[in-house]
Amino acid sequence: MRIIVTGTVGLDKGPYLEKVRQIAGFQGQDVAVCHVGRRMYDEAPDVAPGRILDLPLARLHQLRRSVIKDILVLADQHEHVIVNTHATFRWKHGLFPAFDFDQLIQFDADMYVCLIDNVDAVHARLIQEHQINHSLKDLLVWREEEILATEMMMLGCKLHRRSAPSVFYVLALGREYSTAETLYRLMMRTDMARAYLSFPMTHVADVTQVQDEIDRFRRQMWDHFVIFDPADVEEHELYQKAAAASQWGQKVIELEVLDQKIRFDVAEVLQAAGDINAQIYARDFQLIDQADMIISYIPELADGKPGLSSGVERELQHAHEATREVFVVWRPRVLPSPFITETATRVFTDIAEAKHYFQQAGYGASEIPPSNIDTLFPP
Repeated sequence: MRIIVTGTVGLDKGPYLEKVRQIAGFQGQDVAVCHVGRRMYDEAPDVAPGRILDLPLARLHQLRRSVIKDILVLADQHEHVIVNTHATFRWKHGLFPAFDFDQLIQFDADMYVCLIDNVDAVHARLIQEHQINHSLKDLLVWREEEILATEMMMLGCKLHRRSAPSVFYVLALGREYSTAETLYRLMMRTDMARAYLSFPMTHVADVTQVQDEIDRFRRQMWDHFVIFDPADVEEHELYQKAAAASQWGQKVIELEVLDQKIRFDVAEVLQAAGDINAQIYARDFQLIDQADMIISYIPELADGKPGLSSGVERELQHAHEATREVFVVWRPRVLPSPFITETATRVFTDIAEAKHYFQQAGYGASEIPPSNIDTLFPP
């Protein structure tokens, strides 16, 4: 399989893709990872680290084409190849593409993946590792541009394929659970169905028992499916903390991001709030669209009411309208409304019932080979 992986500057894709390669190696599969940026620096030893985008566009273009030409030769020597690159760049030259269609068509990728991460994490890496002037809104815009450009890369090359159509995914780096295993499964485990997990988040964030239930649900679904988890990108919390600080008249908030204390300007966060919320809305629908099904967990709250958020309701409706299979694990003792039962493929009373059904119906994989990579679900 041949894969193009893109993402904005500040993602640190290298270690992530190395983990994917290690997972594959543990299963006895040969995966070569080619980093376009590193190879460009190797081919231009006169360019100082971090300064390659300062080159004239003509030389930058020439360097990139030379590197991709070498990768095309190397790709024929491996069964599986991942190319780590960008779809776009924003620099002193403005916005410009980071690829050429003729070379992409030659590479003939089976899969295009745009990696994303929390905006606060990207911001933290940029101020620590790069000299790039940016605002939070800039980072959100760059992410949208990269997602769109990567999908256009796929669509532009798709018409030239003689084999099965290529596919496009948006995939978060993840926090609590590494999604390197997700990318590995998308590559190698084509027998596994893809599931989007839906569950309440914001209004149950401080309810420990409910959070434990949801984590148990996520863990057990992971055993059987390729999972797309909306919690892998959680930016609403940044907005909430900035909004609360604003009410108290605070100008700055300090958060721990990637094991370091980072200060955020409250006004800047609030200015980007519209973009954060709009991207949450669009991204979750994108994740549903790239899945085969949605599996929603609805907990019972302390007052006996269903923990059914407006976001979960909207996700279930979108999945139904997108003709995805809709499964609901309904834990409350009160009966679900017709808006749930009439749009769901099946409603279960607990996780065990859902797992039994999935196994009997032939969904997912009955056994996942163990990995020696970091435990996906820490105790």
